[in-house]
Amino acid sequence: MPELNDWSTSRLLTTAARIVEHSWNEKLLGIGITHAGLTTLGVLEREGTLTGVRLAQLVHVQAQTVGRTLDRLEKRGLVTRLRNSADRRSQRITITSAGLKALERAKNIENELMAEDGLASEDLRNRLKTVIIELGPKKD
Repeated sequence: MPELNDWSTSRLLTTAARIVEHSWNEKLLGIGITHAGLTTLGVLEREGTLTGVRLAQLVHVQAQTVGRTLDRLEKRGLVTRLRNSADRRSQRITITSAGLKALERAKNIENELMAEDGLASEDLRNRLKTVIIELGPKKD
């Protein structure tokens, strides 16, 4: 694809990310989650119960985006959302035992895909981490 030589680095990176995510979503479909769901479940497993706002921050998406992902995960019984009695707008989100099982299956699929697609390269991982650190939100 010679036209790729004319693309900016940002266009190459976002296109590659979309292609990888699409590939993962096809494989994850069998367990009923998307890559966004995998990411969300992974954060909940690592961090424990979180508010929707904090979860969105940790996933690096807008609250509305994480809300749609949570709707799908909740319908499948993979997370629970409890409203805060003092502030009905606030929710506490927790991964369920079914969510932990789905996450384990999803991690296995992700690991297989990373190996198959050559995405397990430490050099590639380190370069991507550098991009995220340099362009991501700065800690105060």
